[in-house]
Amino acid sequence: MANIPKIRHTVYKGPSIVKEIIYGITIGLAAGGLWKMHHWNNQRRAREFYDLLDKGEISVVVEDQ
Repeated sequence: MANIPKIRHTVYKGPSIVKEIIYGITIGLAAGGLWKMHHWNNQRRAREFYDLLDKGEISVVVEDQ
């Protein structure tokens, strides 16, 4: 039993602060980017609505029949 390899067990060292900060920044930027795209889409839709309203192509008043 002279050449039996020893199995090393990994020791939990705790969270890496730098990795946690990088993960947080990455997730925050991704979520912020998605929110900003959603906001831009709503702005575009509102702008298109008011442009059509100004051109007279649509109306918000229900016509009497």
